[in-house]
Amino acid sequence: MATDAQIKANRENAKLSTGARTESGKAKSSLNAVKTGLTGRTVLLPSDDAEAYQTHVDGFFDRWDPVGDEERNLVQSLADTEWRLLRIPALEMGIYALGRLEFAAEFANEEEAVRKHLIEAKIFLTYRKDLSNLSLQESRLRRQRERDTETLEDLQHNRREQTKRQLDLAAGLCEQARREGKPFGEEQLAENGFDFSMEQVGARIAYWKRAEGAINWEEYRAQLKAQREREKEELQRELDAA
Repeated sequence: MATDAQIKANRENAKLSTGARTESGKAKSSLNAVKTGLTGRTVLLPSDDAEAYQTHVDGFFDRWDPVGDEERNLVQSLADTEWRLLRIPALEMGIYALGRLEFAAEFANEEEAVRKHLIEAKIFLTYRKDLSNLSLQESRLRRQRERDTETLEDLQHNRREQTKRQLDLAAGLCEQARREGKPFGEEQLAENGFDFSMEQVGARIAYWKRAEGAINWEEYRAQLKAQREREKEELQRELDAA
């Protein structure tokens, strides 16, 4: 997973070179990328567009809206993996372009229609290892994307569920304070370790009231209280273990 420093370095490195200029040079650059652009730590190659890469990454962050370093690192990893996957078709085209230049004079005595097929076959046989490597790297990258996606989805699901439980606890305490005629505001939220605004708490209470007919409030409050006790016990065990 790329760090902010690595991302910045990728962009700066991309600016240092305009890339290959001739068709032969571009083809050779693509062939080199088979070995470095899919497996190396550097995400951006000299021929890559740093601005397009940043737009690509921004799209992933907008889509996933990560919270915390672990989620952000996974989103960055997903963006980089997808960038490498999108590079594979161009790399394959580069290999064949290089082969056509290399074997342009081959099979001169054959009919043109046959000659084209013979050149394509020779390219495949000559660069079979590189083409096979592309396929292997594509499979590896797809598996990595699947793992990162699954991990990220689990993290975000658990985070949202935890947030909802905490918001329910805060709303329950607010309602209890209201029934007892006690004050409950931002200060009380902070004292109880909640990082919510009273607007969020009020919205949760309003949701409760809309669903009031479907909720056994006494049972629900007992569940919230038991949950809070379990969380305190878990925290205490962590502190004792430390």
